[in-house]
Amino acid sequence: MTDDSMDTRYLFRLTDDTGMFQHAVLGVPDPKEGYTTDDNARALVLAGMLYARTGERKYEDLLVRYLSFLVYAEKDRWFRNFMGYDRDFLEKRGSEDCFGRCLWTLAWTAVQKRLPGSVRVCAERLLRRTVPSCSSLSCLKSKAYALSGLLTWGDPSAQPFAKMMTDFIVDTYAQCRREDWRWFEDKVTYCNGILPYSMLCAGEMEKRCRKIGLESLDFLLESTIREGMFRPVGCKGWFPRGGKPAEYDEQPVEACSTMLACLKACRLTGSRKYSDAARRCFAWYVGRNSLGQTLIDPETGGCCDGLKRGGLNRNQGAESIVCWLIARTVAEEERWLPLSEKEEEK
Repeated sequence: MTDDSMDTRYLFRLTDDTGMFQHAVLGVPDPKEGYTTDDNARALVLAGMLYARTGERKYEDLLVRYLSFLVYAEKDRWFRNFMGYDRDFLEKRGSEDCFGRCLWTLAWTAVQKRLPGSVRVCAERLLRRTVPSCSSLSCLKSKAYALSGLLTWGDPSAQPFAKMMTDFIVDTYAQCRREDWRWFEDKVTYCNGILPYSMLCAGEMEKRCRKIGLESLDFLLESTIREGMFRPVGCKGWFPRGGKPAEYDEQPVEACSTMLACLKACRLTGSRKYSDAARRCFAWYVGRNSLGQTLIDPETGGCCDGLKRGGLNRNQGAESIVCWLIARTVAEEERWLPLSEKEEEK
């Protein structure tokens, strides 16, 4: 099977023999900004999806390159994050969120039967080496990422860590929840979809988690789908309890993470409202947004870094292209395409 239907040129432009560059000046990679493990972890999932879908060698090469980056980033059962263009890491220890994302990525990679065996075994070995560090996590989203990964992996050795993180997230939600605020924190901020997503993963086995996952996702959708379109919480002010969601800047990672949470909810419940919401998240990329503009640059195949009040942020960094191509791949799997940039409101 070939991949003629999907434009992945920019994925290769932004990747060198080390990994994926973090930032770009418009559609030109910016080497002086170096790389991050965060971006290469996300790109590993994308490369795995593309390889599983097509079997093409070019995606296998990317798959190995991004996984190799994670192997190099690991030190003392943790992951360093920021790396300079000279391949030297700029810190001794990366953030907890980076660690959690890496665990999620490694777990996903380890269980994909259509990926090469050496890749799956390498991912699982690195996962086994780093899982014990889950006991030192304290941040909410890092635990949500890690929990999603461990539940995807399903290995018995991970059960004590998964239970610990499940209990923490459930307790955190219970402490913060009010009738008019069905969320995990006092502010809705970034990568919001991972919180309900993690509870929906746990909800396959625990009813309390399923209830929290659906309730919090409904609250997120009520806050971000307005006038028939997805309007992610902006990073210029976020969405504090008692306030209103910031309108700008809107970022591609929010559309992708919310879309994945909606699809998880749809599979659990069979409710069409979640599949419809997922489609609106995808449509955000191609023009069904507050500016009425597509974020996809036809000249490069890249994705703009967000929507600002005055127009597009035309830089095309790693997070943006990876989120867009994951969303695009899922859209094909869900048979949503072709999708008009002026899709009807329903």
